[in-house]
Amino acid sequence: MSKISVVICDDQPLIVSSLKLILETDDRIEVVGTANNGVAGVEMVQTLNPTLALMDIQMPQMDGIAATTKIIGHTDTKVIVLTTFNRDDYLFDAMDAGASGFLLKNSEPEMLINAVHQVAAGNGLLSPEVTLKLIKGRTPKGINGAEQSSSPESGRLRELTERELQVLGELAKGKNNQEIATSLSLSEATVKTHLSNLLAKLHLRDRVQGVLFAYRAGLIQ
Repeated sequence: MSKISVVICDDQPLIVSSLKLILETDDRIEVVGTANNGVAGVEMVQTLNPTLALMDIQMPQMDGIAATTKIIGHTDTKVIVLTTFNRDDYLFDAMDAGASGFLLKNSEPEMLINAVHQVAAGNGLLSPEVTLKLIKGRTPKGINGAEQSSSPESGRLRELTERELQVLGELAKGKNNQEIATSLSLSEATVKTHLSNLLAKLHLRDRVQGVLFAYRAGLIQ
């Protein structure tokens, strides 16, 4: 299997060294470059075309949100945003910029490595401590009743087949493909097909957006 190539963008040398040390304990991950500001990070990604970039938010010359926007808009590289600041605006801005993952820098090393593998495989990922905050921040008040039925997302659920609705519901519970397959008595390949189809129908970028959509539509509480 080819290695997952990673570029680390952070203006703190100690953080860069720590992240590099953690990631390279996994022989399937290779750190191919580091950058200490957003401009250098974007240029390095455009040159090296890594699988993904680990992106700090507060950096000189160009912040991590702007850098993420440029990377997502002009390359195939995925982005995981890392920050010490557990702030709603950073979280929402990172998702809007196209980040596939959001982790706090104090996350466990195992969680960081898992996040790299999940995002490289095409799965969005949020750390547990920010998932609920993101859902609450993007979900209409009162997930039941009139507000639910009047949300734009709830109407778009009609575009999905019954099986796609079931898969979306299981996805929103935090299940991976294998768990969804077991729950619905499907093959994992069939689950992947349904996920791909429903994300395309709803014009959603990845699994993270699928989870948010399911909550905002009131599909799951």
